[in-house]
Parts: sequence; structure tokens; C-alpha cells
Amino acid sequence: MTGRLMVPMLAILLAASAAAQSRVQIGYCAPLKDVSAAKRAGFDYVELSTTEIAALSDADFEQAVAALTDTGLPVPVTNLFLPAALKVTGPEADTARQMAYVAKAFDRVARLGVRIVVFGSGGARRVPEGYPRDDAVRQMVDFGRRIAPLAQARGLTVAIEPLRREETNIVNSAAEGLDLVEAVRDPAFQLMIDFFHLSREHEDPRIVVRAASHLRHIHLANPEGRVFPLADDEYDYEPFFANLRAIGYDQRISIEASTTDLQRDGPRAIALVRRALGR
Repeated sequence: MTGRLMVPMLAILLAASAAAQSRVQIGYCAPLKDVSAAKRAGFDYVELSTTEIAALSDADFEQAVAALTDTGLPVPVTNLFLPAALKVTGPEADTARQMAYVAKAFDRVARLGVRIVVFGSGGARRVPEGYPRDDAVRQMVDFGRRIAPLAQARGLTVAIEPLRREETNIVNSAAEGLDLVEAVRDPAFQLMIDFFHLSREHEDPRIVVRAASHLRHIHLANPEGRVFPLADDEYDYEPFFANLRAIGYDQRISIEASTTDLQRDGPRAIALVRRALGR
């Protein structure tokens, strides 16, 4: 091969390699029992529940580690961070209990290869009626600042998930989530955006652009029924994806939705996301 032919070929190979590396991974939020089904459906990874992992006995956890290794499907993300009884806001917040649970949970998910821990946990962070909101916000900031060093030491990043008002009464919009991230001021405490909650709160999807430097993860569902996204015309997804394309989003998107047939709907949801991102 001549030198003139080798240079273009090298450029093509490098471009292909860069494209492969920037390909957004698409995963499925599922319990441990559904990992094999997620793999068969074609997902790149599975997003497990932190609370499920943390609640396992030591023996059951070791069995889960072995089973996940055998399955071969990565677990780079977990959600459902805190049990509802472990309060973050209000007079029942117990910092010692919080930190004991968080340390155990972080140790376990880190062993699974997790990199992002989604912090939704609407029940745990719900502000009790009559409790001063400013105090609750300070508690949320303090919690973030206390757990971020534990996360960073294990190679983890906590990503706060804004939730609709029906699920909690604090941090309901991505804009409020961004405010919390900026108040915590730690690289191990960042933001994720769930399209279902964003839509239900009628938030402008341009928040994606404003939050770009802190955005670490995405959840996706068809807001009409919180089911698998299957068709481009079933909902107005385009403004959201247009903003993801505008910022060059190249991290993960998890389908967090219900389905009666994962093997049928999984590939269709994956294809929809690939089309929407142009990848």
C-alpha cells in the first residue's frame, strides 16, 4: 500500500474508532432477576437498584456478583439510592445511620463496576409537613457534601434526580437539581435528568444546555403511561433530543419504564434512541 493510500485509511480508522467510543450506551432499569432478560433484549447495560443490592445478605450479595459476572452485562449505574425510611430531611434525619448505609451501599455497588449512583429516593428526601423548607434545603446540601467524598474514594459519582411533585416535594425540576449541585460544589455530586419527570413538570428541555457541564445520566420513558418509548410520533421527544445533540451528549441513557414484552419493546426503544441521537 502506498503512503498516499495509507494516510486516508488511517484517518478513516481513527474516525471510526472515535465514533465507536462516543456511541451513547442504552440501558434498562431492572431488578436483579431481570438481568439476563435485559441482555437478551439487546441493552448495553443494566441499571440496578442500590437499595436491592444493599439489602442483600453477604452470601446473597456474593451470589449476585457471581451471577452478574457470568451474565456479562455491565452495571455502570444504579438507582433507588436510599430506602424511604432513611430520612435526609426533617427532624428524623440521622447522620450516623445515613453514613453507615451509604458506606455499605457504595462499597457494594463499586464492586459491581458502578460509576453513577442515581439519587432519586423521593420518600427519603420528602420534607415533613410544617418543616422549614430552608432547613430542608440545608440538610440536602449537607448530605451531598458528606457523601461526595465517600463516592469519590470509590470511583463513584452521585447524580441527583429531580422528581415530579407526586413523588416528592423537594428538587422537582432539573433547574432545582442544578442549584443543589452548585451548592454542594463537589465533582462527585452531579445531575441526571429523567425525561418523564421533566415532561410532567412541564420544564423547558433547554435546561439540558444550561446543565451540560453537570449532566451525567439520563432516564427515558414515554410520559403517556410511563411505558417504553417505541415510536417517534407517539410523543414530542424531539426538543429534548435536539438539546442532547446540541451539547454532544455522549454518556448513558437508561429506559426506566414498564413493558409487557421486554424482548419485543426493548429493541424498538433502543432503535428510537439511536435514531433520535443520530447514532
